[in-house]
Amino acid sequence: MSITRIAGRYAKSLLDLAIENNSLEATMEDMRTLQAMCKNRDLLLLLKSPIVNIGKKKQVFAALFDKNLGEVSKAFVNLILVKRREDLLPEIADEFISQYKTFKGITNVTVTSATPLDAATLDSIKKKLLDSKITANELQIEQKVNPEILGGYIIEVGDKLFDNSIAYKLSKLSKQFVKN
Repeated sequence: MSITRIAGRYAKSLLDLAIENNSLEATMEDMRTLQAMCKNRDLLLLLKSPIVNIGKKKQVFAALFDKNLGEVSKAFVNLILVKRREDLLPEIADEFISQYKTFKGITNVTVTSATPLDAATLDSIKKKLLDSKITANELQIEQKVNPEILGGYIIEVGDKLFDNSIAYKLSKLSKQFVKN
């Protein structure tokens, strides 16, 4: 079974448990904390190491997470340790966050422009996206600046790309001249 599929199943179980215990928001924050902590190279190596025994890993996790995680998340991490799936914790945290956003109806949108966009322009883009029905009810917009696109903007929604940049339009125009 693939890592993504296994992580997805554990994440789904945690999501269901958090909903059942009315601790969904707290668990989401715990998974963000866990996700950030797993970016530490030393912790990641500890998670992936088959040499370090389970008792030592439990001690390290207790020291790191007892004050940083809620009861549901701590119990879940302990279960992951018992099941010997601690090497999947970064993927489980990522998958939980993804499933949480799906459950809450949140869509990630990336808007790339040549210069930073003002709030009014971002609001206009947000309104048009919500009206188009290609997004869920709530948007999380990440703004990127790339001067190479010259002007306009590029919008990424999931696996869809809407390129309304000057660089793209010039590229299309250039291809038309080459064909003729």
